[in-house]
Amino acid sequence: MDRLLNVTTILSLVLMAVVLLSVRRSHIRVEFSVSWLAAATVMLILSRSHLLLQRVGGLLGIGDAPMVLVMIVFCVFLAVFYRFSVIISDLKDTNIALTQRLAIVEYELKSLDGRG
Repeated sequence: MDRLLNVTTILSLVLMAVVLLSVRRSHIRVEFSVSWLAAATVMLILSRSHLLLQRVGGLLGIGDAPMVLVMIVFCVFLAVFYRFSVIISDLKDTNIALTQRLAIVEYELKSLDGRG
């Protein structure tokens, strides 16, 4: 159990470092980095708190603390991925609307050229 918790701690710290370096180099926008930093923080807190894992496991009816950790980490990352899916869908809709507006403006410009 301790080995899994230690590996999870290391992975969460690596994730935090990668996200912060990516923000610093402008590879990721700050508003998107917040989700990843929150997920890494949850991983770090849970991997260092045996008592919290046991309590959550007791509430969920899971006796194995590492299994509780894996399940919670999976749920947190699933929430982050869902958030990004919503953002991507919104960007796609916005891109379609912008393309349609551009086509209308081009059509109006061509019709003005045809008149003059």
